[in-house]
Amino acid sequence: MKVNGEKYRTIWVAEDGENVEIIDQTKFPYVFETTLLRTMEDAAHAIRVMQVRGAPLIGATAAYGVALAMRENPSDDALDAACLALLQTRPTAVNLRWALDLARRTLIQIPPESRKETAYKLASDVCDEDIAINMAIGMHGMDLITEIAKTKAPGEPVNILTHCNAGWLATVDWGTATAPIYMSHDSGIPVHVWVDETRPRNQGAFLTAWELGHHGVPHTVIVDNAGGHLMQHGQVDMVIVGTDRTTASGDVCNKIGTYLKALAAKDNGVPFYVALPSPTIDFTLSDGVREIPIEERSAAEVNRMTGRSESGAIETIEIVAEGSDVANPAFDVTPARLVTGLITERGVLEASRQAIATAFPERVRPAA
Repeated sequence: MKVNGEKYRTIWVAEDGENVEIIDQTKFPYVFETTLLRTMEDAAHAIRVMQVRGAPLIGATAAYGVALAMRENPSDDALDAACLALLQTRPTAVNLRWALDLARRTLIQIPPESRKETAYKLASDVCDEDIAINMAIGMHGMDLITEIAKTKAPGEPVNILTHCNAGWLATVDWGTATAPIYMSHDSGIPVHVWVDETRPRNQGAFLTAWELGHHGVPHTVIVDNAGGHLMQHGQVDMVIVGTDRTTASGDVCNKIGTYLKALAAKDNGVPFYVALPSPTIDFTLSDGVREIPIEERSAAEVNRMTGRSESGAIETIEIVAEGSDVANPAFDVTPARLVTGLITERGVLEASRQAIATAFPERVRPAA
């Protein structure tokens, strides 16, 4: 995608050919800044503090974290230690485990002296695969938007509500939920996006709005609780969200608040779609509500808010009454029964075990 007319991915190998460069997403929307990852520990830190975030980008960063570790020490012990350290950074996004399993399975089979080069190639391939998957999701999702556009008056936009940031900043490029939006916009289909602010980290207001604005896509930021009202009044044609982990049965884990949007969409007959890259499918799980680990993040994300003051300074302030306890579950689970369809790289699927297994037979785990 483009920033001020210049094409960017969210992660790439630096000019020195070995360090890794990322866009620091903790600085948005006030500053566009990149930072270097020089070690595996840098990569782990970037994932943990959300300099990079979004399931696909977390997986790509983890893959490059292994490459950085292999540059320093390509031994079996170092490989195992790197995979373990990176795995412990975030518990919910399954792409992290997927990328690390792939890296370890590949590297452990070759001599240590070949691991560095292979690890960098593997990380690059993970990034290229993510882009290809997102482009395919974009094409299949654009078909859905096109069908809705046919029911509109000439020039009337298709109104799409999205939650959190499942844009190119959450992936290597294109995004998942935003890929159909960008492709539709670029193809001349009028679209307008309702952007949930997405408390507590404001990934919608800070990230999705920023990238949509840079791409020229019409959008409006709304408070998280406004989506149901808009649906009641016919102002939402469809919902498209991303996912950090989806079970074999089609339950979808995504940023906290997604479940409430799905309930409102069901009540108002609004199609609710999930953009689902296949690496985010966890075939080891069936019941998302009971089996997916939900990350509990710092209370500081809830009781503090960062913004730009009238003087132009970036400041963080307290917004919760002193002495109040704070809970901060980062994700919730939307049951498959509330999902209209899963937009995957292999087409739009029913949110069901059979449909997912049929589309991705090579990923299905054999019965014990």
